[in-house]
Amino acid sequence: MAAFSTAGESVNSYFNIDDILASQEKIPCSFNVDVAAMGYLDQSTTNVDISVGTKLELPFWLARYLYRGTRSIVSLETPKSYREGYRHILKADPNVVDLHRLGPFFYLFGGKLISFQLPDADDIASILLKTFQGRFRRIMDGSQNALHTDLTGQVSMLDEQERQLFAAGQQGLHDFQKWENRESEKLSTSVMIANHRKRKRIGVSTQPS
Repeated sequence: MAAFSTAGESVNSYFNIDDILASQEKIPCSFNVDVAAMGYLDQSTTNVDISVGTKLELPFWLARYLYRGTRSIVSLETPKSYREGYRHILKADPNVVDLHRLGPFFYLFGGKLISFQLPDADDIASILLKTFQGRFRRIMDGSQNALHTDLTGQVSMLDEQERQLFAAGQQGLHDFQKWENRESEKLSTSVMIANHRKRKRIGVSTQPS
């Protein structure tokens, strides 16, 4: 899981659909300057411009550019799902939390937040790691019993990266069972050889007698 690097920098991949979707997650922002002709971003007002102090939730990809430089256009706040109250809940028992409801890309988006160096960035990084560690065993245990138990409810509580891990565990179990039943050792004619023989038979049958 590449939600964040050891240096705390977000990992971005232009061709990764999960990364693109995670960049759409919203961040609470407060404008530090007036912005002309951008009032349409604030659905609660009919003003043409955005005034100093206006608070909006902006997608990560936009907030990232507005927050750059020594004179940032916006100030950022920690999103609700990563604040102290939720961190306490996750620290107490991460397995009872519906992580998909908090954010379908909880780890990936959390890693992106760390790159902003918010005041609680270290606490966010810590809870991301502890949450994953606390949920890992249950995810893998569930994936190994998926053929015998209805785990729909458990899977629905996983974020997208955890679901990928769950699916990998299921595939590993499936492959092991095939090996155990010697299904993976069965020999069969390759498609290339089968096609060659078919063409040869056709050639023989079309030859004049």
